[in-house]
Amino acid sequence: MDRQQKYIENLQKMIRIETVSDAKCGSPKENFDRFHELLWEMFPHIKGVCKLKEFNGSLLLRWKGSDSSQLPVLFMNHHDVVPAAPEGWKYPPFSAEIDEGRIWGRGTLDDKGGLWAMFQAADELAEAGFVPSRDLYLETACNEETMGAGADEISSWLRDNGIRFEMVFDEGGDIVREPMAGARGTFAMIGVGEKSVANLRFIARSEGGHASTPGKNTPLVRLGKFMAYVDSHQVFDIRLAPAVAEMLVRMAPYMGKTGKLTEKADKLKGPVGILLSKLGPTTRSMVSTTIAFTQIGGGTAVNVIPREAWVVGDMRCSHHQGMEDSIKAITKVAEKFGLETEVFESSVESGMADYTGKAFKLVEEAVAATIPGVDACCPYLMTGGSDSRYFARVCDQCIRFLPFTIDAEQMDTIHGINESVDLSTLVPAVEYYKYMMQHV
Repeated sequence: MDRQQKYIENLQKMIRIETVSDAKCGSPKENFDRFHELLWEMFPHIKGVCKLKEFNGSLLLRWKGSDSSQLPVLFMNHHDVVPAAPEGWKYPPFSAEIDEGRIWGRGTLDDKGGLWAMFQAADELAEAGFVPSRDLYLETACNEETMGAGADEISSWLRDNGIRFEMVFDEGGDIVREPMAGARGTFAMIGVGEKSVANLRFIARSEGGHASTPGKNTPLVRLGKFMAYVDSHQVFDIRLAPAVAEMLVRMAPYMGKTGKLTEKADKLKGPVGILLSKLGPTTRSMVSTTIAFTQIGGGTAVNVIPREAWVVGDMRCSHHQGMEDSIKAITKVAEKFGLETEVFESSVESGMADYTGKAFKLVEEAVAATIPGVDACCPYLMTGGSDSRYFARVCDQCIRFLPFTIDAEQMDTIHGINESVDLSTLVPAVEYYKYMMQHV
């Protein structure tokens, strides 16, 4: 069988098993069990060389290397996906149909595609008799999309058993054509950190009353004023992180006249940071904490002023301000409008990898050796979350990168409709993981 065709069929099999991790509409446990069985059917050589430990559906494999004196290295992805209602999709989201040179389906990019490439590479190396120079660990979690309990449990177990890693490689940024406006090139976006998440509920209370005699500043009005204020004011501190400045410097040669400014980003952090905060949501998220209002509730009848109403904000906290100070900043604003603030869910805060360090440079080397057409490798800070934030407990250098080449349209389909991966990027992705495993 043709190599690419084999890869296509393997990834299709993975996509067609629904492994949705969602409290309200998640897939049955039998689906996850079947997915595990499929992994060992497709990748028997991995199971033959690795010691497997299961953590409530999440998997950790140890591939023993030739030199136990070196710190081990961890490669990780995840096998759960977000829900996918069929409305709006070109093809059913779990059909893994092929059209327009792509496989279509939920998980092709986030993150069964990455998991497939990682396991495919390891299986081929194991079949060829390869022995890693140090212990390699492979990890796949079943609940990354629901706050990462599996990664939390595995990283805690590793810490408690005294196992630390020199490097951790997780999913994250991709190889993207024009990742930001004006950057006319193809860039490997390599995540060196991620924003932490805090979900907050802002509550407005009153004595209630009949809608025929409304007072001023009722709960819904106060919530509306609060949201409008946050929407129109810079509530959080602006700062250009060194990694973001370096990203702009590396993109400068491909940005025309704008590049004359961005090539000095490392020296003009203040002005460039302010500029980015005004250019739109993508660049604003790079330089400050952000908050999005996502849910609202309150009231019992159309003619009754509610005694209580609330709105939920999803806050992504910058490294420079941090979660605690970001919460303080938004709480101070909420108090101006007579609102209470409740933090009902939060993530651990991630570390920041060194973009001049060994792990980042290894990714650069692997990209140059295996993936054609990349103009530059750029560090950046992820605004979304990944399981690797938990592994800061056992590693100082956690890198977030997925070796698939995508365009802006495909980027928008992650967690959206019509998620797809190009067939042409499958072979290079496997070669990338092989290079990494052979050179760590």
